[in-house]
Amino acid sequence: MINKEQTENTNYLIDDKDQQILRLVQRNAKLSVREIAAQINLSSTPTHERIKRMETHGIIKEYIAVVDRRLVNKGLMVLVMVALSVHNKKIASQFIKGVEALPEVLEFHNISGDFDFVLKIVSPSMDDFHDFFVNRLSEIDGIGQTKSIFVMNTIKESHQII
Repeated sequence: MINKEQTENTNYLIDDKDQQILRLVQRNAKLSVREIAAQINLSSTPTHERIKRMETHGIIKEYIAVVDRRLVNKGLMVLVMVALSVHNKKIASQFIKGVEALPEVLEFHNISGDFDFVLKIVSPSMDDFHDFFVNRLSEIDGIGQTKSIFVMNTIKESHQII
């Protein structure tokens, strides 16, 4: 579902300089405006204006640190696919609100096919995941069927869009 803010954001088209800025910031969000400007051969003021404009239009959503989950005791990654028991707005809305409140869920996507949603979950261990699944996720109303896929190894993980 596209909201008004997203519709307005589509009016802003990024150019080559914006793409260069985005590539740099996605690799290292700690770069200063001066460092970015030097790398794209533009002065600091227009570089700063471009960054602010992309922030205002929601192209740059936030600046975050990418944490190695294994080094903070979240080594188990599970993709859980969920099919709702009934397909109506009330059940879907309740399910979405319930899942959004779960900090273990890193990503939450509405999908097509045999399942309605896929959740990316991290957990310290299989026992912790089992506890999460049985006592928290499964308690959310509207779940008809689930399928859990345990990630054995991550081959590629990137947050760079451009």
